[in-house]
Amino acid sequence: MATPPFTRPRRLLPLFLGLFQGALLLFFAFFINYNEPSAQVEVANSTSQVYSIFPFFQDIQVMLVVGLGLLLTFLPRYGFSAFTNNFLLLNFSMQWALVLQSLLHHFLHGQVYLDLHKLLISEFAAVTVLISVGAILGRTSPCQLLVMATCEVPIYLASEWIIINCLGVLDVGGTITIHIFSCYFGLGVSKALFRAARQPLHPKETPTPRSDLMSLVGMLILWVFWPSFVAVLCQPADAQHRAIMNTLLAMSASTVTTAVASSLLERHGKLSPGHLQNGSLAGGVAIGVVADMAMPPVAALALGSLSAIVCVLGFRFLTPLLKRKFALQDQGGIHNLHGLPGILGATASIIVILVASKDTSRSQFSQLSPTGDNASEGVEGQWGGHGVRRQALFQAAGLAVAIIFSLLSGLFTGFVLQLPCLAQLPEQLCFEDSLYFKIQDETESLGPSSSAEEVALALKEQV
Repeated sequence: MATPPFTRPRRLLPLFLGLFQGALLLFFAFFINYNEPSAQVEVANSTSQVYSIFPFFQDIQVMLVVGLGLLLTFLPRYGFSAFTNNFLLLNFSMQWALVLQSLLHHFLHGQVYLDLHKLLISEFAAVTVLISVGAILGRTSPCQLLVMATCEVPIYLASEWIIINCLGVLDVGGTITIHIFSCYFGLGVSKALFRAARQPLHPKETPTPRSDLMSLVGMLILWVFWPSFVAVLCQPADAQHRAIMNTLLAMSASTVTTAVASSLLERHGKLSPGHLQNGSLAGGVAIGVVADMAMPPVAALALGSLSAIVCVLGFRFLTPLLKRKFALQDQGGIHNLHGLPGILGATASIIVILVASKDTSRSQFSQLSPTGDNASEGVEGQWGGHGVRRQALFQAAGLAVAIIFSLLSGLFTGFVLQLPCLAQLPEQLCFEDSLYFKIQDETESLGPSSSAEEVALALKEQV
């Protein structure tokens, strides 16, 4: 008896993951080891990493596993899938990024030694995948998501190397390299994947009070731990302290401003849960690129407020416009949370650099890039008038590279995801947990909008 067409991709998922994990075991066995603590210097470095990085690292883990996972559960029948796919993609992408970094390091320097800093950089690469998935949430199979992660991680690493190492862009919190890149990569994938026509509103797409509440809990967890994400790679002491304070101020302002903007735009002055879930975090996205720069507290407050306004206006006006005019699907609103505030933050970094005085510029831009290298190296000593203007141009160039590079690569990845073997979900089966999870009450899970006739029709379309 032939295997039903829709069950074949389900068997492809464990095969794909099993082969990946097996290959990773062999790779680690031959190429990767821990640092040998034979010298006191190495012991001191390891101890320093544990005490300086690990507390921030744990905060980031909570953000990505719990906070972001819950934030994506706003779809009422897709909560299991959103939360679990987020967790699976985090681990898959982190390991894949470790492999790519190790391969490059092996060819350049020989034996690869694993440490906490390399794990942290791999987590940053995984973050880009988790954000990008928001644009196509609920409309793709797990196999498609894994292939998307396989494509996106090396492209992100290349983009980040160009922006930070070649252009010398200052971006300690990943506003340009992570948020903007992942946003437009995800939108590129969405456009290529759903380019045929505008997707109608799905009956299982509308959030319920319970799913919105779970998403709000996720937002609160992200909100609390966000300063760790921004400050983890700052230079200790002054720069790190400044980054934490600026991030807290920006996010506090974005929270209050979101409530104001949402109440003014919604009927009868009510608050929109979707606005609160995203607008409250917009300040954290925007402030990342300037978090450790010496600017007055009022600048952080202003940037947080502006980012919340553009986020709420994006949800209210821009997302419907893009969907209507360009058939652009953005299920999780990543353009409003990561794209628009990210562009605002990048623009703010240009302004902050241009108004910097020659006397304070060196301390003002003292920071570490996401790769751990000194981003100001190469421009240090040039912070006169010409140096400041040149750095401002580098910031603008980095923004342009991130958008163009991510959009083009996202479009290419979207075309790859259309391969028949990856099982693009038919419209009738989108936003449904029961396709991939053993639900206790199957009948209740399917509901009236997922009747047996509907499933049979969807399977027939797969033939």
